[in-house]
Amino acid sequence: MPLWTHLIAIIALLLISGFFSISETSMMAVNRYRLRHLAQQGKSGAKRVLSLLNQTDRLLATILLGNNLVNAALTALVTALAIQSFGNNDTVLAIATALVAMAIIIFAEITPKIIGASRPEPIAMAASLVLAPLIRFGYPLVIVVNTLVSGLIRMIGLRKVTQAGNQQAMSTQELRTAILESTRLIPAKHRSIMLNLFDIEDLTVDDVMVPRSRIEALDLESDAQTLIDQLTTCFHNKLPVFEGDIHNIVGILHVRKAMGLLSREGFNRDAIRETLIEPYFVPSGTPLFTQLQYFQENKQRIGLVVDEYGEIEGLVTLEDIIEELVGEFTTNAPGDQSTGLHWDADGTIVVDGTSPVRDLNRRLGIQLPTDGARTLNGLLLETLQDLPDAHVSVKISDVPMEILQTQGRVIRRVRLIRPSAEAGH
Repeated sequence: MPLWTHLIAIIALLLISGFFSISETSMMAVNRYRLRHLAQQGKSGAKRVLSLLNQTDRLLATILLGNNLVNAALTALVTALAIQSFGNNDTVLAIATALVAMAIIIFAEITPKIIGASRPEPIAMAASLVLAPLIRFGYPLVIVVNTLVSGLIRMIGLRKVTQAGNQQAMSTQELRTAILESTRLIPAKHRSIMLNLFDIEDLTVDDVMVPRSRIEALDLESDAQTLIDQLTTCFHNKLPVFEGDIHNIVGILHVRKAMGLLSREGFNRDAIRETLIEPYFVPSGTPLFTQLQYFQENKQRIGLVVDEYGEIEGLVTLEDIIEELVGEFTTNAPGDQSTGLHWDADGTIVVDGTSPVRDLNRRLGIQLPTDGARTLNGLLLETLQDLPDAHVSVKISDVPMEILQTQGRVIRRVRLIRPSAEAGH
């Protein structure tokens, strides 16, 4: 064979070897979930690639057989050319072997695989046009090789994994990571809702409920004028109603129905009692997602959280749970401090001791611990292990805070100081 024929054959074999390398890398690196989406839209290339990936053993066997046969032929051709041109001696063979190995590594392995990994989808679709017929025509040889491989696997005590068993579903954490990395594909608001959906699995009603001390309720033992004043100034649609003690809940009052009673004569406790609906109680510690399902099944929107002794711990609504998914959207009552949670110009803010820690973290951008106490008052008592006096300062999770007011066994007012930028490093 003339020299130019040798050179053309060597270049052609390098290109074929590079094709097998780039095909293998692109096929293994392609996003199968995106391929399924494209296939559902009718993309023939995506369907073809998925068909090849569903028979991975035959695909890899064909690629590896072709690659190794081409590399063997390339080595033999370069060796023959070296012997023809420079003679048959050890030095010539060593140099020829080194040159062909370097050429294969650079032009048929590393470079094609880097390209295949950087653009897997279009390359895999293009390569499938060639690989699909190759797999069909090379099927007899692949069967022989796979039979030998299966026998070898059984000999060493391993079990061959079937295609069905090799389909690995994404775990929650893997899906979370995929969503976090899809910044250019999914709008920020949609991404936030999906991530909140994962977080809600770890929350209970205790994390989002309104604490007992902040529940607005109607006491039937109050005089008629007090009841009227409370009803006319009430901001909520429904009010829990109790007799004497908040733990003695007798029902839930639709404020709109109660306002209708005010226009009639004989407004009294009995008239209110007749309009009450049965209260809906929720055990403390109920998972938030489970409670969302319970609200849906029982056609309820408000529940009273009770502990193991039946005492009221707080109040949870359907809106509280939905806000954990989509963010704040409901209108808060006047005077609800959570609506105005933002740092002052001097980097401080005065908050109520009963403020939920999760609300403070979300609205102020801080990282107070949420695995223990659920309110700022509880967090401070848990940290100090004592009921402190006013003007005691403490630092929790890089957030300096000063206790401004205590009342009985409760911390009422606390000044928070915005953590410095250096504190997070």
